[in-house]
Amino acid sequence: MHREENPMSVCLVTGANRGIGLALCRQLVERGDQVIAACRHDSDELEALGARVVTGVDVGDPASIRRLAEELEGQPLDWIINNAGVLRRDTLGGLQDEALDDVYLQFRVNSVGPLLVTQALLGNLQSGSRVGIVTSRMGSMGDNDSGGYYGYRMSKAAVNAAGRSLAMDLKERGIAVALLHPGYVRTGMTDGGGDVEPMDAAAGLIARMDELNLENTGSFWHAKGQELPW
Repeated sequence: MHREENPMSVCLVTGANRGIGLALCRQLVERGDQVIAACRHDSDELEALGARVVTGVDVGDPASIRRLAEELEGQPLDWIINNAGVLRRDTLGGLQDEALDDVYLQFRVNSVGPLLVTQALLGNLQSGSRVGIVTSRMGSMGDNDSGGYYGYRMSKAAVNAAGRSLAMDLKERGIAVALLHPGYVRTGMTDGGGDVEPMDAAAGLIARMDELNLENTGSFWHAKGQELPW
């Protein structure tokens, strides 16, 4: 697997216990990187990788993020991949009660979570570090031709805005930021739907992180490499 950096990087992955996060951890470990896997709950598959696992990490809870920062105090990080996310299905006319609570949940986890994780770990980053945010083309307004999924679409559009601002704010520190769409991946989040396997999605995301630099910071990429419309 090609990369443009030193032989080993220290990589933090959130939402690491299953799906895309687990596949990211597996491939990074296999190529020799030091992986810190952050998740709410451990899994046998994650434990088997030999990564450093930090449990109890809920990116929708600011107190949980502060505890993660305390756990990693003094630990330099080359990569942060903000992968943790939630998907809830909603429709026009049904945005009330529990469905509305789900909209707010998606904002907390998908939009605010990556921003707070990155902010909390600024002291662990240095010039040359890279931050990836796993977003979705469903957050693209230029690409929306099917409607629906109000909470998810809005939360991903919001994290795209946050990621773009992070790219501007962190550039002077030598830290690059990428917004990354993994594809329609066959995971528990999609109830087994999708047309991309997690390992294939992870390989594409890692390739984009390898290519990330201060020249292309703030870009919105498909895992396969093409830039996506905002």
